[in-house]
Amino acid sequence: MPPKPVTFFGLVFVLSIPFWVLGSATGASLLPGLPIAALMALCPVLAALILTLRSDGTKGAGALLARAFDARRIGVPGWWTALLVIVPAVSAACVLVLRGQGVAVPPPRIEVVPTLALGALFLVGALCEELGWSGYAIDPLQARWGALRASLILGAVWAVWHFIPLLQAERSIAWIAWWTLGTVATRVQMVWLFNRTGRSVFGQALFHAAANLSWQLFPVQGSFWDPRVYGPIMALTALAMVIGGARRPSPGSPRAA
Repeated sequence: MPPKPVTFFGLVFVLSIPFWVLGSATGASLLPGLPIAALMALCPVLAALILTLRSDGTKGAGALLARAFDARRIGVPGWWTALLVIVPAVSAACVLVLRGQGVAVPPPRIEVVPTLALGALFLVGALCEELGWSGYAIDPLQARWGALRASLILGAVWAVWHFIPLLQAERSIAWIAWWTLGTVATRVQMVWLFNRTGRSVFGQALFHAAANLSWQLFPVQGSFWDPRVYGPIMALTALAMVIGGARRPSPGSPRAA
């Protein structure tokens, strides 16, 4: 019998401890606002591989890793557009809201080559995470709890897992609370899309990477990015998806999508 998701979550947290210690000891950052503890992105795939090797051997581990290349599952171009555009569109809305509040948000400065390189790095990190969160954990959660509750559970775990790096980045408790709202809402959207894109792990990684890239490109290197604006907009977007999915469930998707 495959290990329960709670075992996977526990192992992810245990494997993350050395990265949290490294962040605390060095105070180093990979990018502005991104402490070195963010290298813990390796931990979800490591945890998933360890548990899969124990339950299904090397064949199962190979099948898990192969899901990093399952882009063909995504299907029609419209789903590719959704995966790539939703978070950038929300980010653009955030700029308009902030400017409407009187915040002098400068226009973004996007250079093609550095942006593509950063996007590629974020995609690698996202694949490491999503092979665990989406490739290993979400299906058992959905089988027991349904899509919506499973996405809320996974979103909450995902958010809490980031708390120590966020504190190391000197984020306030209020900042983290609003960020948590946006992060859980992001996972609700991701699971909604997961169930409509052939359960593609690559698609989840693409969405995840687009979210990270949008934050880093937000003026200036994310310094104007405000979770008090981003969180509610993402929550409303997730709510619209859930309501739309309940009215028009996709064929074969888990219940309560």
